[in-house]
Amino acid sequence: MNKFMAFWRSSVGKKIIMGVSGLFLCTFLAVHCGINLLLFKSDGGQLYNEASEFMSSNIVIRTVEVVLFVGIVAHLFSGVVVWIKNWMSRPVRYSVYRLKDNAPLSSRRPMLTASASLVGFFLVIHLQTFWIPNRFWAEPPESNYDLVAAAFSDPVYGIFYIVALLFLAFHLKHGFQSGFQTLGVSTSKYKWLVDAVAVIFWLVIPLAFAAMPAYFLWFKS
Repeated sequence: MNKFMAFWRSSVGKKIIMGVSGLFLCTFLAVHCGINLLLFKSDGGQLYNEASEFMSSNIVIRTVEVVLFVGIVAHLFSGVVVWIKNWMSRPVRYSVYRLKDNAPLSSRRPMLTASASLVGFFLVIHLQTFWIPNRFWAEPPESNYDLVAAAFSDPVYGIFYIVALLFLAFHLKHGFQSGFQTLGVSTSKYKWLVDAVAVIFWLVIPLAFAAMPAYFLWFKS
């Protein structure tokens, strides 16, 4: 326990926890996206409902949910602590922040913080819309497909969802690379591989998620 606390108190320890938890959340994001792609199957939502029922009743998946929640808390908490420490260590607080195209990752932290804040707000709304009804309502929705379709057919929620994904894409683009950099993997030897995998997470997956509300807003309404 003493070793862990010493590790946590160190700046490197917090960054490693933030990086590892972030990469774990990226893995979940890919799985979540794969399941949600079942929304596009023309079967009235049958396969999606079956997958949702399996995810909500399987003991292994429910256990992973707990691990996922711990990962989210660890990522958010370590991120906030690192941000506060970096902010307090700056000798000068700039009232105007300008980001250059070739700025190093460390100087992009204000934008990463802004994107993380909006993504965190989006996560709360997302859980309230989909997860809480299935876990805590006395009578859960009979059809998760209908629940998703109703939410994504709402222009306000649908557009908010798409805008939030733009911020998520930015956060993933720089956070993914930062995570590997913290773990010492993003070297010249592996940089090409990290960059290639990063494209899947910050471009392909957000586009797939954004296609879902677009599908219900403009093609299913």
